[in-house]
Amino acid sequence: MRGKMMTTPLTITEIMRFADRHHGRTEVVSITADQPLHRCTFNDVFRRARQLANALSRLGIAPGERVASLAWNDYRHLELYYGVACAGRVLHTVNPRLFAEQLVYIINHAEDRVLFFDVAFLPLVEALADKLSTVDAYVILTPADKLPGSSLSALQSYESLLEAETDEYQWPVLDENDANLLCYTSGTTGNPKGVLYSHRSTVLHAYASCMPDAMRLSQQDTVLPVVPMFHVNAWGTPYACAMIGAKMVLPGPKMADGETLQRLIEQEEVTIALGVPTVWLALLAYLRDSGKTVPSLERTVVGGAACPPSVMEEFEQKHGVRTHHAWGMTEMSPLGTVNSPLRGMESLSAAEKDAVRLKQGRGIFGVDMKIVGDDGEELPWDGEAFGNLKVKGWWVCDGYFGEDGNSGAHDEDGWFATGDVATIDPLGFMQITDRTKDVIKSGGEWISSIELENLAVAHPDVAEAAVIGISHEKWTERPLLIVVPEEGTSPDKAELVAWFKGKVADWWIPDDVVLVDELPHTATGKISKVMLRKQFADYSSQS
Repeated sequence: MRGKMMTTPLTITEIMRFADRHHGRTEVVSITADQPLHRCTFNDVFRRARQLANALSRLGIAPGERVASLAWNDYRHLELYYGVACAGRVLHTVNPRLFAEQLVYIINHAEDRVLFFDVAFLPLVEALADKLSTVDAYVILTPADKLPGSSLSALQSYESLLEAETDEYQWPVLDENDANLLCYTSGTTGNPKGVLYSHRSTVLHAYASCMPDAMRLSQQDTVLPVVPMFHVNAWGTPYACAMIGAKMVLPGPKMADGETLQRLIEQEEVTIALGVPTVWLALLAYLRDSGKTVPSLERTVVGGAACPPSVMEEFEQKHGVRTHHAWGMTEMSPLGTVNSPLRGMESLSAAEKDAVRLKQGRGIFGVDMKIVGDDGEELPWDGEAFGNLKVKGWWVCDGYFGEDGNSGAHDEDGWFATGDVATIDPLGFMQITDRTKDVIKSGGEWISSIELENLAVAHPDVAEAAVIGISHEKWTERPLLIVVPEEGTSPDKAELVAWFKGKVADWWIPDDVVLVDELPHTATGKISKVMLRKQFADYSSQS
């Protein structure tokens, strides 16, 4: 027997309609290239999204076709999020930090028809244009009076494009399983792969992220997504914030600038900020140097890489800001776990609480997870066994765009292999110990590079650190510590090695330390172990 309930499709169009009516006056604050501080409301965003939808029709973009954006976090990009997808087209958010060859590959692979981009990316787009086989129109996200000279014959101003259109538009009725957004992985090995989100998966992900034990978003919050809108939907915040009516503060091209972030947090009374660890290292460095504070900030959510304990401690002890680990992937929309305490944990000792906080967190309803050994058998949740992490759920991809059949990432039961090595404790707290391709195997035993990196960054003379495995005659691999010193310091290598004594097993301790001016990073802001392994390919340890 079927229930007698309405079956309104789960689409982001419904998020937009609800927010337009119930949260229309909520502010969206942005930094853009042409405006140092722009203020508008959700009503303004959705009105202009209707104009954009009309413009797409005039440009001849058919339902289901892809529209690319090469843009920072600001109100115009937010308009693209809704105007493109709710009109039945697919927004392809392009990561400008990818290599030129990768950008050409993904834009051609997606068969993008139009490319919307920020003015800062004009030289890049001009350099790529001759290789982009499907792009018919280029729209620069700026007013007509600020349109720069260009070699692009099909270039037009975004504001002029909108001004030519009415703000009356009849949004089409969409199937909840229709695609709404396309995001490619960073492609550290091989070509990037396209993850094609559906309206249904996006709505469910937004619902889940607002839950009290997830990101705990509410209408009372002011949200600063420092995580880029070109990378996994800024962790779903453009949808979640509209859904619950939270004010959005979008840092535009200034997302890595500590001074700008501090000013926005204080001026706009930001309560929650989301980003990768490198962002918070930059903010904390500015706060130390300037003596300024972030008085309104209550919590940060950190993902993309393990957050060093020293960052958590400095945020909490000096600024009263609680830091929450989260974990996920492009293939997961991205949310998989969030670290929120359980009832009763308030009685734990400080050391016990810190040990829990270092973990990536507990699963969220909508995502299931397990760890398996090399034989594929599930391992126990005892906090000691660690194995390959697999997931399945409502907002987890079941394949890649443009690929027929199983890509090899999914097993016969549909579980997706994340490529992470993890352990799960009896309370369900998962902790990433390494990436499958980054794990160090010494004498047949695994060493966690992440744990060593977290300990290294806690040293007062270390600004950033990475640990990779290097070849060894006896042990096959040994850990090498690569360090960026804090400005004005010259840490002693022997002292850095001794720093680990008593904190990890002796055989885990790196045999050597290399000091460098900077570490290579991937397009999504993570330390690039691939590039480090190439750089130190001829390095060997005989200790």
